[in-house]
Amino acid sequence: MTPHEIEHAAAEPQPANRLSLVDRYRLQTWFLGIIAFSMILFLLVQARFILISLVIAIILFSLTADAITAFSRLRIGSWKITNWLASVGAFAMIAVILLTLTGIIISQINTVVTTTLGYTDQAIAAMARLAAWISPEAEQMVETSIRSIQVSTYISTLAGQASNLLSATTLVILFVGFLFAERLWFNTKLENLLHDKAQAKRVGRIIHSIVRRVNHYLLVKTGVSLATALAVYLLMEGFRLDFAGPMAILTFVLNYIPSVGSIIATILLGLVALIQVTEPATALLVFVLAGMIQFVLGSVIDPMLMGRALRVSSFGIIISLAFWGALWGIAGMFLAVPIMVAAMIVCSHIPAARPVAVLLSREGLPEIEEAGTVTDEGEPIRRAAE
Repeated sequence: MTPHEIEHAAAEPQPANRLSLVDRYRLQTWFLGIIAFSMILFLLVQARFILISLVIAIILFSLTADAITAFSRLRIGSWKITNWLASVGAFAMIAVILLTLTGIIISQINTVVTTTLGYTDQAIAAMARLAAWISPEAEQMVETSIRSIQVSTYISTLAGQASNLLSATTLVILFVGFLFAERLWFNTKLENLLHDKAQAKRVGRIIHSIVRRVNHYLLVKTGVSLATALAVYLLMEGFRLDFAGPMAILTFVLNYIPSVGSIIATILLGLVALIQVTEPATALLVFVLAGMIQFVLGSVIDPMLMGRALRVSSFGIIISLAFWGALWGIAGMFLAVPIMVAAMIVCSHIPAARPVAVLLSREGLPEIEEAGTVTDEGEPIRRAAE
């Protein structure tokens, strides 16, 4: 080639398909992000038993933080309740409540296990009656299919879960104890970690906002779930149905799953009634009454008590239920809303992640406090650690 041709070739533009340095950096960042996200999902699945216990322990610890602060201000004559004494009392109360609830649940599981085998034939007949509304052939097919299921295997598996429940309860109690032990030094560690008192106070306000909203949600849900469970128990006792206690506990637990839990509890209650009664009209009446109880308490009373404190999107709740349910099973569905509220509040204080908070919020407004109010609300958490 002549010198003129070499210069002309060098002056030609680079091919359009060749990536620039910036594009390569962006592509590398995306690949690294996908790899990091996959690693996080893997760890969330593999360590789900420990992580679920830790999240439950943090929630229980946050529920008692304000109560400990209030008790530490009380005086009995000249004697003042110290912070450590209030913490020990709260820890003992949590341990006793958790162990008592675990004992009740295990005893109800044993009751169901020992009684269910006697209702096997009635359950098969009830399912066959439902299928008979479609066609006689469907009735025969459903009855044959159900009889091929090894019911005793599933019942023994259910009984085996009792030991896992006791192990999880013990682990939660241990986590709560360590959290109480670290409670007094939390603010000091936060300031030393961030090397900025103003930034530490801001993080403390964010944590307090998460704790306050999650506590409000859990207290309302607990009250409504207790009322619903009591109403279901009285309903089943009124119709003289067995499993009133287990169904009341199951209703109480399932009501913590938004939207889906109450529907599942009502359907299960209708099936239990259908198995035990001879008239389908009676089972239908029990199903309708249970649905009315769930509607009044879950769709009228619950939103009225919840107010504007939660402010999360209904669609976001469904997505959170699906995501955490896929990762952690039923326990993940219980914890989906508290985790979603925490993620929304954290994202609302990070400029780059604020669009995520807007999408998760109900009205596109993740904050409900004014700046001055938030500053004042951060004070109790600082006093609690002193």
